[in-house]
Amino acid sequence: MPEKVMPGPIEDPSGIREAVCIHTRKIYDSCRDKDCIEDLRFYPKMQYVDVINRALSVKGGSARLLYVYVDVEPVSFNRGFYTVDMRFFYSVTLQAYLSCPAPVTVEGLCVFDKRVILFGSEGNAKIFSSELRVGEPDIQTMRRANAPVAVVEAVDPIVLDARIMDCCGKRDCDCDLCEVPSFVNSCFDGELSSGDDNRRVYVTLGQFSIVRLERDSQLLVPVYDYCMPEKECSCGTGGGEDPCGIFRNIGFPVGEFFPPNTVKLPENYEDAKFCCASGR
Repeated sequence: MPEKVMPGPIEDPSGIREAVCIHTRKIYDSCRDKDCIEDLRFYPKMQYVDVINRALSVKGGSARLLYVYVDVEPVSFNRGFYTVDMRFFYSVTLQAYLSCPAPVTVEGLCVFDKRVILFGSEGNAKIFSSELRVGEPDIQTMRRANAPVAVVEAVDPIVLDARIMDCCGKRDCDCDLCEVPSFVNSCFDGELSSGDDNRRVYVTLGQFSIVRLERDSQLLVPVYDYCMPEKECSCGTGGGEDPCGIFRNIGFPVGEFFPPNTVKLPENYEDAKFCCASGR
């Protein structure tokens, strides 16, 4: 194989047929985090404010990540580096305990801000495209800078703890709800509390996330062959396997009938999420 590979057919014993130039996003930098977010303010729906005011205690339930707002800005003192500011919006469900034994399920919003600094390289070229964008100005005059794009991957957090706090004008209780996007508000069937309640709930969440900076690049890659699917499409109905046959292949759930002698501590995300959600 020549020292400098050029686009075109290639004879290679490993099975590479040709080298092709593709346009894709190259990852310049990335990081992963395991955040334990303590004392995160819980903003309940208005219909649950009275329940919280009368509650003796609250316990953790479940949390769902609704949206992450991401903003990228260059670092002035370090060329090629960028700050990635993120705002996580969560829908959190808790169990409020009143005088009766049965808890009342309350739902609300939690907001978490996070910032990381990553390397994204430099590029000042302006990109023009004829790609159709419905509702935008003249397509041929559309342009954008070759700036890095931040991508955030995250799973639903784990509710680790929840507590009620009485506020009597203390400064540490002055924490009103920030501006919430309309589509996040629409995820709640009802109006959210603005944050001026006398009794407030704080939760602790465990969040796993991956953040990366990508930039449009042209890369020369080896090609083995065209991607031809090997699996046949199923017809959906009428041609599937016998349901009883599927059931017979499932192992008997012995552990469901015979409780273990010891309780195993959670070792992974799924186990921990189930453990914390069940209040064990």
